[in-house]
Amino acid sequence: MLQINNVSLSFGAQTLLDDISLTVHSGERIGLVGRNGSGKTTLFKLIMGEIEPDCGRIVLPKNYTVGYLKQHLNFTEGTVLAEACLGLKNDEKDQVWKAEKILSGLGFSEAEFYKSPLEFSGGFQVRLNLAKVLLADPHLLLLDEPTNYLDIISIRWLRGFLQRWSNELMIITHDRDFMNSITTHTLAIHRQKMKKIEGDTIKLFEQIAVEEEVYEKTRTKEQKKRKEVTEFINRFRASAARASLVQSRVKALEKMGKKQELVKIADLGFRFNSVEFHSQNLMRVKEVTFGYTPERVLIDKLSFDVGKKDRICVIGKNGKGKSTLLRLLAKELAPLSGEIASHDNCRIGYFGQTNIERLHPKLTIEQEFSNLRPDLSYTEIRKTCGLMMFSGDLALKKISVLSGGEKSRVSLGKILLSPTNLLLLDEPTNHLDVESCDSMISALDEFSGAVIIVTHSEMFLHHLANKLIVFNEDRVFVFDGTYQDFLDRIGWGGESSGKKSGKKDNSDRKKQAALEAEYNKKHKALHEKIAKVEKHIDEEETVLEEINRRLVDATVDGRGLDVQKLQIALHQKQQTIDLGYSDLTALVNELDLLDKSKP
Repeated sequence: MLQINNVSLSFGAQTLLDDISLTVHSGERIGLVGRNGSGKTTLFKLIMGEIEPDCGRIVLPKNYTVGYLKQHLNFTEGTVLAEACLGLKNDEKDQVWKAEKILSGLGFSEAEFYKSPLEFSGGFQVRLNLAKVLLADPHLLLLDEPTNYLDIISIRWLRGFLQRWSNELMIITHDRDFMNSITTHTLAIHRQKMKKIEGDTIKLFEQIAVEEEVYEKTRTKEQKKRKEVTEFINRFRASAARASLVQSRVKALEKMGKKQELVKIADLGFRFNSVEFHSQNLMRVKEVTFGYTPERVLIDKLSFDVGKKDRICVIGKNGKGKSTLLRLLAKELAPLSGEIASHDNCRIGYFGQTNIERLHPKLTIEQEFSNLRPDLSYTEIRKTCGLMMFSGDLALKKISVLSGGEKSRVSLGKILLSPTNLLLLDEPTNHLDVESCDSMISALDEFSGAVIIVTHSEMFLHHLANKLIVFNEDRVFVFDGTYQDFLDRIGWGGESSGKKSGKKDNSDRKKQAALEAEYNKKHKALHEKIAKVEKHIDEEETVLEEINRRLVDATVDGRGLDVQKLQIALHQKQQTIDLGYSDLTALVNELDLLDKSKP
């Protein structure tokens, strides 16, 4: 069991964590969320003892082991299998089959077990590190973006593995669906504090939103009350007859305290700059073949059309040619044979690893954007910086000091500055946080052109795809249909395609659909009730303000009878408002219970 007690941490003038406390109980699997730069990875480093807090303590039981997936690569053994076996416990060193099973699940073939780790790409080397961590079977497993270098098949395997994980787990991932499918609790780092709930990310974000809304309403209400009390004090300060009353109001004002206005948190909220296109097809790919060597052909006679509103998702195992296909479509590579023909009015916006590598390290973010579009005004450039969450002095940071996620946002910003009608996106969400991934989906929904995206996120696949290009079992083919259609008809190797048990699957889907429809109906009704109660409270508080104003006037004028009546009305109205807040609390609790039973 992990305990974090009153921990604070600052870097220079920036407070990252402010007096946080947390207990991780036995068997809890926790999803850790927060904005990029909020301190998620830093928290893991604190737990591992790699950095020390400014104050507070992190307590681990005696002999309690912690496994941490690092991106740092350091291999000592001559083969992948031998390196993986280093993760086995001392009493399991002879159980090599465990290492073979996990390596296979993470995408290593049997032939690759006996190759040197140094022969593999960085992504596969990170997988090897992951295998070692999983084999160690620690009491607490810390995973920082474990899906970044995994293909969709390995992600599905890892999901199943972690769902069976019996010890404690904390995971950082931008893939909301993956996180929700394996975790029992969600923990947010928000405004330098931590909040943990039982349930998924949606429930947590909704709860934070409700709490901040209530806080802001309470702050506004208290601010108005302070103003009224201050006006009363100033008006009657010189009146000897009301000296005791003024003094009591002064003391009340001192005790009242002052809630600070919540600082607005920057969102990655943007829209792609689309160019109108009136023809049917933006691009035609005809019998395209490509390989980096004659012996290793990645793409063989691939043909497809790109319609002006298509959402084409490229899926499959890593190293099979998905990114290569996007580079071919972007004209960075030339096919060995075949043809890629673009319409004269086709305007491509390409996001890929090569784009990030081409950023100029000595330039600032502002200069990088200005160099691309020297025709734009300073105001327009700064606006784009703001959209990419680089407002104010942040726009003056040099590319060389940016994190991977910040460089990704710069590359996205350069696409925004370039009017397009065909987006080519290669894993655009790898370095984004959960909220930014949601913004990306919204931006793609609003984009009026076509999108071709390489992604391993099944949330994106289910949401976007109307056509798939599938790299699987050493072949590449086009599948017309949604991702769910693909799973039902073909599926991934070893998984049910849905053909053998169609009646059962169809029946299950109908039951699930009915449950979801009932849930959605209740969810909508509760939200409508909450909105109605909130509106009623707002209206009653407006009336309360008017009664307060009239009471002050009556007091000044010495109208004793009116003062008495207004005091009674004030008390009754306050009771009505208090009842409204009680109703609101009950409805929010009811919504929380409903979310726990979500089908």
